[in-house]
Amino acid sequence: MGRRPRLSRDAYVEGVLRGDRTTLSQTITLIESLREEDIELGQDVLEQCLPYAGDSIRVGITGVPGAGKSSLIEVLGTYLTRERGEKVAVLAVDPSSQVSHGSILGDKTRMETLANEEGAFIRPSPSGGSLGGVARRTRETMKLCEAAGYRNVLVETVGVGQSETAVRSMVDFFLLLMLAGAGDELQGIKRGIIEMTDLIAFNKAEGNNRIKAEAARREYESALHLFSGAGTGWIPRVTTCSARAREGIAEIWDAVLEHNAWLTSTGQLARFRQSQIKSWMYELIEQGLRDEFLRHPGVHDKIASYEQDVIEGRLSPFRAARRLIEIYRENIS
Repeated sequence: MGRRPRLSRDAYVEGVLRGDRTTLSQTITLIESLREEDIELGQDVLEQCLPYAGDSIRVGITGVPGAGKSSLIEVLGTYLTRERGEKVAVLAVDPSSQVSHGSILGDKTRMETLANEEGAFIRPSPSGGSLGGVARRTRETMKLCEAAGYRNVLVETVGVGQSETAVRSMVDFFLLLMLAGAGDELQGIKRGIIEMTDLIAFNKAEGNNRIKAEAARREYESALHLFSGAGTGWIPRVTTCSARAREGIAEIWDAVLEHNAWLTSTGQLARFRQSQIKSWMYELIEQGLRDEFLRHPGVHDKIASYEQDVIEGRLSPFRAARRLIEIYRENIS
């Protein structure tokens, strides 16, 4: 299959601002491209769209494998489009394989009902091995979706490693999905993220599991008064829900709206957005410097041998890194 012809800058911008989903998808593909000519055009298009972005509620959703993140997101997205008549964009970040560098982009299959909603846009993106499994261009994609009129943006994390921290830096509200009775051995993810969580929801609270979910809710609720979500003064909430039975979904969104009103009334939302933009800039600096370093001819020629020396114990990682940095500095001075 041949490569789709590029549009003009104005055609991309006009299509995004019109809310055309096909053009939005093409623009995100352009933004994600590593071709030099695509990068320049993509950033030009993005800059034209930025004045129309920013007016949305940004929600990060994470949880242990099996907690039902995709099911919850689909039901929540359908609730927003059908019952509230709103538009929702779902940025579902898939972990790229470190072996084949491929990615299982199955979110549109897993969220088939939501994908068919006129007011919904689902964008699965491979993480490309970037920090925490977050797609390199997730922030840009979010801005484009906002410019296209999507006032609710849901970002699903891969649920492992540092992805929660990375997503926390780009959203306003953070939802942690858990399972009652799964045991700490399956929920180690919760230890490091409670303090940046705004709402904990125990999913699959239906049938025989309803009593367990309610007991877990009470237990966590009694403990969470010690925490202040993300340092905002907001006390993290705990609730139960069932994506399968479509119960507790409206209550989750009510908490999101209440939190947004809290941030707005206290002036914290504006500070959140400033912090997000600053994080975006430094993230791009780090990515750019790393890419430039690895492309450097002197480093490129030596890095494999130093890597082998480190693996075989002839050189410490610190010493190897220091020597490679010296090679880089010598050749750019």
